[in-house]
Amino acid sequence: MLTRRSLIKLLAGGFVAAVGTVAFPFLEAFAKPRIETYRLTPKRWTPGLSLKICVIADIHACRPWMDGRRVASICAQAQGLDADMILLLGDYMPGMHKLAEPLAMEEWSKPLGELSAPLGVHAVLGNHDYWSDIAFQRDPSREPVVIQALQAAGVSVLVNRALRLEKDGRAFWLAGLGDQIALLARYGHGYDTGVDDLTGTLSQVTDDAPIIMMAHEPDVFLNPDPRISLTLSGHTHGGQVNLFGWRPINASYGSALYPAGLFRKAEGDLIVSRGLGCSSLPMRIGNWPEILLIELGA
Repeated sequence: MLTRRSLIKLLAGGFVAAVGTVAFPFLEAFAKPRIETYRLTPKRWTPGLSLKICVIADIHACRPWMDGRRVASICAQAQGLDADMILLLGDYMPGMHKLAEPLAMEEWSKPLGELSAPLGVHAVLGNHDYWSDIAFQRDPSREPVVIQALQAAGVSVLVNRALRLEKDGRAFWLAGLGDQIALLARYGHGYDTGVDDLTGTLSQVTDDAPIIMMAHEPDVFLNPDPRISLTLSGHTHGGQVNLFGWRPINASYGSALYPAGLFRKAEGDLIVSRGLGCSSLPMRIGNWPEILLIELGA
Protein backbone atom coordinates (compact mmCIF):
# COMPACT_ATOMS: atom_id res chain seq x y z
CA MET A 1 0.00 0.00 0.00
CA LEU A 2 1.33 3.42 -0.99
CA THR A 3 1.37 5.61 2.08
CA ARG A 4 1.48 9.39 2.10
CA ARG A 5 5.11 9.28 3.24
CA SER A 6 6.03 6.81 0.47
CA LEU A 7 4.30 9.00 -2.11
CA ILE A 8 6.22 12.06 -0.93
CA LYS A 9 9.52 10.13 -1.13
CA LEU A 10 8.64 8.87 -4.60
CA LEU A 11 7.76 12.34 -5.84
CA ALA A 12 10.87 13.85 -4.23
CA GLY A 13 13.07 11.20 -5.81
CA GLY A 14 11.49 11.83 -9.20
CA PHE A 15 11.98 15.56 -8.81
CA VAL A 16 15.66 15.13 -7.89
CA ALA A 17 16.18 12.77 -10.83
CA ALA A 18 14.51 15.22 -13.22
CA VAL A 19 16.57 18.14 -11.93
CA GLY A 20 19.72 16.06 -12.21
CA THR A 21 18.90 15.07 -15.77
CA VAL A 22 18.33 18.69 -16.77
CA ALA A 23 21.34 20.02 -14.86
CA PHE A 24 23.94 17.42 -15.84
CA PRO A 25 24.79 18.85 -19.30
CA PHE A 26 25.49 22.19 -17.63
CA LEU A 27 27.48 20.48 -14.87
CA GLU A 28 29.85 19.09 -17.49
CA ALA A 29 30.05 22.48 -19.19
CA PHE A 30 31.25 24.08 -15.93
CA ALA A 31 33.32 21.14 -14.71
CA LYS A 32 36.98 21.19 -13.70
CA PRO A 33 38.97 19.58 -16.54
CA ARG A 34 40.26 16.07 -16.26
CA ILE A 35 43.88 15.32 -17.17
CA GLU A 36 43.79 12.82 -20.03
CA THR A 37 47.19 11.15 -20.42
CA TYR A 38 48.63 9.45 -23.51
CA ARG A 39 51.95 7.63 -23.62
CA LEU A 40 53.28 6.54 -26.99
CA THR A 41 56.24 6.46 -29.31
CA PRO A 42 55.10 7.91 -32.65
CA LYS A 43 56.27 6.56 -35.96
CA ARG A 44 59.70 7.75 -37.16
CA TRP A 45 60.46 9.01 -33.67
CA THR A 46 64.06 9.73 -32.71
CA PRO A 47 65.36 7.11 -30.24
CA GLY A 48 66.08 8.65 -26.87
CA LEU A 49 63.86 11.70 -27.47
CA SER A 50 61.53 11.96 -24.48
CA LEU A 51 59.00 14.78 -24.66
CA LYS A 52 56.18 15.81 -22.34
CA ILE A 53 53.48 17.97 -23.94
CA CYS A 54 50.48 19.72 -22.39
CA VAL A 55 47.61 20.46 -24.78
CA ILE A 56 44.83 23.02 -24.25
CA ALA A 57 42.06 23.20 -26.86
CA ASP A 58 38.76 24.95 -27.51
CA ILE A 59 38.56 27.42 -24.63
CA HIS A 60 35.65 29.36 -26.22
CA ALA A 61 36.01 32.21 -23.73
CA CYS A 62 32.72 33.86 -22.81
CA ARG A 63 30.67 34.79 -19.79
CA PRO A 64 29.32 32.96 -17.81
CA TRP A 65 30.54 29.62 -19.19
CA MET A 66 34.25 30.34 -19.55
CA ASP A 67 35.12 33.63 -17.89
CA GLY A 68 38.58 34.98 -17.15
CA ARG A 69 38.76 33.35 -13.73
CA ARG A 70 37.98 29.94 -15.16
CA VAL A 71 40.58 30.37 -17.93
CA ALA A 72 43.13 31.32 -15.27
CA SER A 73 42.20 28.24 -13.22
CA ILE A 74 42.64 26.00 -16.27
CA CYS A 75 46.02 27.58 -16.99
CA ALA A 76 47.13 26.98 -13.39
CA GLN A 77 46.10 23.34 -13.71
CA ALA A 78 48.06 23.01 -16.96
CA GLN A 79 51.10 24.78 -15.53
CA GLY A 80 51.20 22.27 -12.70
CA LEU A 81 51.85 19.41 -15.12
CA ASP A 82 55.47 20.58 -15.64
CA ALA A 83 55.40 19.86 -19.36
CA ASP A 84 58.34 20.52 -21.70
CA MET A 85 55.99 22.40 -24.01
CA ILE A 86 52.44 23.77 -23.87
CA LEU A 87 50.39 23.77 -27.06
CA LEU A 88 47.19 25.76 -27.63
CA LEU A 89 45.01 24.32 -30.39
CA GLY A 90 42.68 27.22 -31.18
CA ASP A 91 39.10 28.45 -30.71
CA TYR A 92 39.73 31.01 -28.00
CA MET A 93 36.71 33.01 -29.14
CA PRO A 94 33.14 32.04 -28.17
CA GLY A 95 31.11 29.72 -30.32
CA MET A 96 27.80 31.04 -28.99
CA HIS A 97 26.11 34.36 -29.70
CA LYS A 98 22.71 34.38 -27.99
CA LEU A 99 23.49 32.53 -24.77
CA ALA A 100 26.83 34.05 -23.86
CA GLU A 101 28.59 37.36 -23.43
CA PRO A 102 32.00 37.83 -25.10
CA LEU A 103 34.98 38.67 -22.93
CA ALA A 104 37.52 41.37 -23.57
CA MET A 105 40.46 39.60 -25.20
CA GLU A 106 42.78 40.50 -22.35
CA GLU A 107 40.62 38.44 -19.98
CA TRP A 108 41.57 35.18 -21.70
CA SER A 109 44.87 36.12 -23.39
CA LYS A 110 46.53 37.33 -20.18
CA PRO A 111 46.23 33.94 -18.39
CA LEU A 112 47.50 32.17 -21.51
CA GLY A 113 50.42 34.59 -21.62
CA GLU A 114 51.35 33.62 -18.05
CA LEU A 115 51.89 29.99 -19.08
CA SER A 116 55.51 28.92 -19.37
CA ALA A 117 57.47 25.83 -20.38
CA PRO A 118 61.12 25.09 -21.22
CA LEU A 119 60.35 24.65 -24.93
CA GLY A 120 57.77 27.41 -25.05
CA VAL A 121 54.03 28.00 -25.38
CA HIS A 122 52.85 27.72 -28.99
CA ALA A 123 49.45 28.23 -30.59
CA VAL A 124 47.38 27.83 -33.71
CA LEU A 125 44.00 29.43 -34.42
CA GLY A 126 40.63 27.73 -34.77
CA ASN A 127 37.69 28.38 -37.05
CA HIS A 128 35.83 30.55 -34.51
CA ASP A 129 38.88 32.79 -34.13
CA TYR A 130 38.54 33.58 -37.84
CA TRP A 131 34.74 33.51 -38.04
CA SER A 132 34.39 36.10 -35.27
CA ASP A 133 36.81 38.50 -37.00
CA ILE A 134 34.61 40.39 -39.47
CA ALA A 135 37.48 42.58 -40.70
CA PHE A 136 39.47 39.46 -41.57
CA GLN A 137 36.49 37.85 -43.31
CA ARG A 138 36.14 40.93 -45.52
CA ASP A 139 39.87 41.14 -46.16
CA PRO A 140 41.80 37.90 -45.52
CA SER A 141 45.09 39.69 -46.10
CA ARG A 142 44.64 41.31 -42.66
CA GLU A 143 46.22 39.76 -39.60
CA PRO A 144 43.50 38.25 -37.38
CA VAL A 145 43.01 40.10 -34.10
CA VAL A 146 43.39 36.84 -32.15
CA ILE A 147 46.95 36.50 -33.44
CA GLN A 148 47.64 40.02 -32.23
CA ALA A 149 46.19 39.23 -28.79
CA LEU A 150 48.21 36.02 -28.40
CA GLN A 151 51.46 37.59 -29.56
CA ALA A 152 50.93 40.61 -27.31
CA ALA A 153 50.61 38.15 -24.41
CA GLY A 154 53.92 36.52 -25.40
CA VAL A 155 52.54 33.35 -27.01
CA SER A 156 54.24 31.99 -30.14
CA VAL A 157 51.70 31.65 -32.97
CA LEU A 158 52.42 29.18 -35.75
CA VAL A 159 50.10 29.60 -38.73
CA ASN A 160 51.50 27.62 -41.66
CA ARG A 161 54.88 27.77 -39.95
CA ALA A 162 57.36 25.14 -38.76
CA LEU A 163 59.80 25.63 -35.92
CA ARG A 164 62.85 23.44 -35.15
CA LEU A 165 63.29 22.67 -31.44
CA GLU A 166 65.65 20.49 -29.40
CA LYS A 167 65.34 18.47 -26.21
CA ASP A 168 68.51 16.99 -24.71
CA GLY A 169 70.34 17.57 -27.97
CA ARG A 170 67.73 15.71 -30.04
CA ALA A 171 65.81 17.74 -32.61
CA PHE A 172 62.19 17.74 -33.66
CA TRP A 173 59.91 20.07 -35.61
CA LEU A 174 56.76 21.74 -34.34
CA ALA A 175 54.46 22.83 -37.16
CA GLY A 176 51.22 24.79 -37.00
CA LEU A 177 48.64 24.54 -39.78
CA GLY A 178 46.34 27.39 -40.77
CA ASP A 179 42.68 26.69 -40.10
CA GLN A 180 40.98 24.45 -42.64
CA ILE A 181 37.55 26.19 -42.60
CA ALA A 182 38.58 29.76 -41.77
CA LEU A 183 36.63 31.66 -44.44
CA LEU A 184 32.85 31.92 -44.47
CA ALA A 185 30.86 31.67 -47.70
CA ARG A 186 28.58 34.59 -46.81
CA TYR A 187 31.53 36.95 -47.20
CA GLY A 188 32.12 35.78 -50.75
CA HIS A 189 34.44 32.89 -49.95
CA GLY A 190 33.90 29.33 -51.07
CA TYR A 191 32.15 26.98 -48.67
CA ASP A 192 34.50 25.73 -45.94
CA THR A 193 37.45 27.56 -47.48
CA GLY A 194 40.61 27.28 -45.42
CA VAL A 195 43.81 29.24 -44.98
CA ASP A 196 45.80 26.05 -44.46
CA ASP A 197 48.96 25.46 -46.50
CA LEU A 198 50.34 22.03 -45.63
CA THR A 199 52.78 21.96 -48.54
CA GLY A 200 54.19 25.37 -47.68
CA THR A 201 54.42 24.48 -43.99
CA LEU A 202 56.31 21.23 -44.59
CA SER A 203 58.64 22.93 -47.08
CA GLN A 204 60.15 24.73 -44.09
CA VAL A 205 61.33 21.43 -42.61
CA THR A 206 64.97 21.04 -43.59
CA ASP A 207 66.01 17.68 -42.08
CA ASP A 208 64.68 14.26 -41.08
CA ALA A 209 63.84 15.11 -37.47
CA PRO A 210 60.28 14.03 -36.50
CA ILE A 211 57.41 16.47 -37.03
CA ILE A 212 54.60 17.26 -34.60
CA MET A 213 51.73 19.04 -36.34
CA MET A 214 49.17 21.27 -34.62
CA ALA A 215 45.97 21.39 -36.70
CA HIS A 216 42.74 22.67 -35.16
CA GLU A 217 40.50 20.33 -37.16
CA PRO A 218 41.40 16.63 -37.40
CA ASP A 219 40.34 16.60 -41.08
CA VAL A 220 43.98 16.92 -42.17
CA PHE A 221 44.36 13.30 -40.99
CA LEU A 222 41.95 12.06 -43.68
CA ASN A 223 44.99 11.98 -45.98
CA PRO A 224 47.95 12.07 -43.60
CA ASP A 225 51.36 13.12 -44.84
CA PRO A 226 53.87 10.38 -43.94
CA ARG A 227 56.45 12.95 -42.91
CA ILE A 228 54.31 13.92 -39.89
CA SER A 229 54.86 11.65 -36.91
CA LEU A 230 52.07 13.03 -34.73
CA THR A 231 49.11 15.35 -35.41
CA LEU A 232 47.35 17.09 -32.52
CA SER A 233 43.83 18.46 -32.99
CA GLY A 234 40.81 19.80 -31.13
CA HIS A 235 37.64 21.26 -32.70
CA THR A 236 35.40 18.24 -32.13
CA HIS A 237 34.50 18.67 -28.41
CA GLY A 238 34.15 14.89 -28.61
CA GLY A 239 30.91 15.58 -30.45
CA GLN A 240 29.89 17.78 -27.47
CA VAL A 241 26.91 15.43 -27.09
CA ASN A 242 27.94 11.78 -26.76
CA LEU A 243 25.17 9.35 -25.82
CA PHE A 244 26.88 5.98 -25.36
CA GLY A 245 28.90 6.45 -28.53
CA TRP A 246 26.15 8.13 -30.57
CA ARG A 247 27.23 11.63 -31.56
CA PRO A 248 24.35 13.32 -33.40
CA ILE A 249 26.33 16.49 -34.19
CA ASN A 250 29.75 16.64 -35.81
CA ALA A 251 31.72 19.82 -36.44
CA SER A 252 33.26 18.49 -39.68
CA TYR A 253 33.64 15.29 -41.67
CA GLY A 254 36.92 14.54 -39.93
CA SER A 255 35.28 15.17 -36.56
CA ALA A 256 32.85 12.32 -37.20
CA LEU A 257 35.70 9.91 -37.95
CA TYR A 258 38.07 11.16 -35.27
CA PRO A 259 35.90 12.55 -32.43
CA ALA A 260 38.38 12.11 -29.55
CA GLY A 261 41.34 10.02 -28.50
CA LEU A 262 44.26 8.31 -30.24
CA PHE A 263 44.06 7.19 -33.87
CA ARG A 264 46.90 5.34 -35.60
CA LYS A 265 47.57 4.85 -39.30
CA ALA A 266 50.55 3.55 -41.22
CA GLU A 267 51.51 7.13 -42.09
CA GLY A 268 51.38 8.54 -38.54
CA ASP A 269 49.35 9.12 -35.40
CA LEU A 270 46.60 11.53 -34.38
CA ILE A 271 45.43 12.61 -30.93
CA VAL A 272 42.18 14.60 -30.69
CA SER A 273 41.28 16.57 -27.57
CA ARG A 274 37.70 16.89 -26.32
CA GLY A 275 38.63 20.44 -25.38
CA LEU A 276 37.23 22.65 -22.67
CA GLY A 277 34.41 24.94 -23.79
CA CYS A 278 31.14 24.80 -25.67
CA SER A 279 29.94 25.80 -29.11
CA SER A 280 26.38 26.58 -30.27
CA LEU A 281 24.81 25.46 -26.97
CA PRO A 282 26.23 25.72 -23.43
CA MET A 283 26.18 22.01 -22.67
CA ARG A 284 28.43 18.98 -22.81
CA ILE A 285 27.06 15.45 -22.47
CA GLY A 286 29.45 12.52 -22.19
CA ASN A 287 32.38 14.81 -22.91
CA TRP A 288 33.97 16.02 -19.69
CA PRO A 289 36.36 18.96 -20.33
CA GLU A 290 39.95 17.81 -20.56
CA ILE A 291 43.56 18.92 -20.69
CA LEU A 292 45.88 16.51 -22.45
CA LEU A 293 49.22 15.36 -21.11
CA ILE A 294 51.13 13.55 -23.84
CA GLU A 295 54.36 11.69 -23.05
CA LEU A 296 56.29 10.80 -26.18
CA GLY A 297 59.16 8.31 -26.42
CA ALA A 298 59.14 7.58 -22.70
